[in-house]
Amino acid sequence: MNLIEEIAKKYKPISPAPGTGDKVNVHIRVIEGEKERIQVFQGIVLKTGGSGVSRSFTVRKISDGIGVEKTFPLNSPVLSKIEILSQSKVRRAKLYYLRNLKGRASRLSSVFTGNNTANNKQDSENTKQAAEEKTEPTKH
Repeated sequence: MNLIEEIAKKYKPISPAPGTGDKVNVHIRVIEGEKERIQVFQGIVLKTGGSGVSRSFTVRKISDGIGVEKTFPLNSPVLSKIEILSQSKVRRAKLYYLRNLKGRASRLSSVFTGNNTANNKQDSENTKQAAEEKTEPTKH
C-alpha cells in the first residue's frame, strides 16, 4: 500500500469544504511554548487546489492596509475548524484580480445558501408568532 494512502486513512475530510469566493473564519491552533491557543484568520477564499488529502485553499484578508494571504492544507491537524460566514457568486476559479482592487471595488456579490434561508424562514415564523401574541387582547 502507498504511504500517502495510509496517511489519508487517518484524516477524515472537513465538510463543508470552503469554495472560491467564500468568506471564512479559519480557526488555527497556535502553540507558544507550553501554551496552546486558537487564532482566527478571517478572509475571502482566493483559490482551492489539489485533490484528496493534499487539498488546500488560500485565504486573503486586509490587515492594517496590507494584504495578507495564507495557504492552508484542508486536512491539517493545525486547523481546529473552518466556519463559512457567507458565500459569493463568482465566475472564476482563482480570484487573483482581488489583489489589485481596494475598498468597495473588492466586494463580491453574496448568494444565499439553503442553510441561511431555512434559518430566515424559522426567524420569520418566530416573529409572526410574537406579533400574534402581542395583538391578542389581554384579560385582566
